Amino acid sequence: MGRLFWKFFLAFWLALLLAGAAVGSLVWLHQQRVARDEPALAAGPRAALALQAAAATLRHGGVPALRALLGDAAPPWSAAVVYAVDRDGKDLLGRDVPADALERARGLAARPVAPRAARAVRYDDASGLLLFVPFAADGTIRPAPRPARFGRPAEPLPPVLLGAIGLLASVAFSALLAWSLTRPIRHLRRAVASVAEGRLDTRVAPLMGRRADEIADLGRDFDQMAHRLQQLVASQRRLLHDVSHELRSPLARLQAAVGLARQDPERTASMLERIEREANRLDGLVGELLALARLEAGNALPPLERVDLVELVEAIVDDARFEARASGRDVSFAGADPVMATARAELLHRAFENVIRNAVKYTREGTAVEVRVGLPGAPVRDGAPFVLSVADRGPGVPEPELEAIFEPFHRARNGAGEHGFGLGLAIARRAIEAHGGRIVARNRDGGGLAVEIEVPRG
Repeated sequence: MGRLFWKFFLAFWLALLLAGAAVGSLVWLHQQRVARDEPALAAGPRAALALQAAAATLRHGGVPALRALLGDAAPPWSAAVVYAVDRDGKDLLGRDVPADALERARGLAARPVAPRAARAVRYDDASGLLLFVPFAADGTIRPAPRPARFGRPAEPLPPVLLGAIGLLASVAFSALLAWSLTRPIRHLRRAVASVAEGRLDTRVAPLMGRRADEIADLGRDFDQMAHRLQQLVASQRRLLHDVSHELRSPLARLQAAVGLARQDPERTASMLERIEREANRLDGLVGELLALARLEAGNALPPLERVDLVELVEAIVDDARFEARASGRDVSFAGADPVMATARAELLHRAFENVIRNAVKYTREGTAVEVRVGLPGAPVRDGAPFVLSVADRGPGVPEPELEAIFEPFHRARNGAGEHGFGLGLAIARRAIEAHGGRIVARNRDGGGLAVEIEVPRG
């Protein structure tokens, strides 16, 4: 057991001991106060009822009737024993009178207000008797014995034994409470050590049982953290694998071109052109990887500035239209009123351009990419997010992969992503998310893919 267990245990145990001591002190003080007020007399309902009956008998029947009542009572242990004492301190039945009880009864009877524990009753003009009930027939201050169990009277437990039982109970309760608090913390500690050793599939929620407290919430948060770390590490490994794969092909072609140029010097010029193309391809791949890394890290982002998003889209559409018409395609844009926003223009330009050029690449020959600002039939309102829709007439994407196309190096199974590195849409998504926006894709009726971008205007 660790130090935290003993800290909890001692804290709970001391708290229980202090609480028990405080309650015991209050009970003792109360008993002392009661003992000072009525140290030897019974003043409960039974004693009051017995005194009332004895007083009524004395008033109406005189001493003989009272003597008969007290002599015939022969009460059990739980009954009230009434004493009738004259001025000389002698009991009516000749019993030994407890001195402390008699002294207290005389003091109470002299008060202006008639007490419940003692009564002075006159039965003629000159004579009277003092009636009272001691705690026990022998005048000692103690409660009546408990009823017998299993054939023998039940005796109260000794104070030492009661104290030992209470002490053991407090120790057991404190240990149980400390264990219930430190057990899930031990699970968390082992899980943290396991994750630190690289076992990212470690989870603690199943070990928490049915707990519904803050410690269980901490365990669930830990599981979410471990799951996210597992995803990030898997993503990095997949990214490293994909980068290695993408670099291998152009490097292999470069090596082949160099080898052919050495074998056939007459083909050196054509091989140099091939080498230049592959070098440009590698440069483009490295540039996109660096851009993606900067976006994911959130470092070295361009500054915010006021920019007309419609003007930004129009410039991209003009360039894309020029390239598209060279391959029998087109880009349509109806235009819109200026939409000003506070944004990072360089990032949005790259995001919009990647989406539009991706659509131009995959739309069929003889078709046009449709670029639209805002929702269909709805004007752009002040303060509303900027919405850009880009739709093509290409092969589309399988439904299960509509979310995965925004991951780095993803290529659709239907061959839609066989050209390029698979980084354009990933960069676009990171750039849009850096502005607090969102980007989604859906397949169009009749074929093709539609990408919708929503960006807050700041």
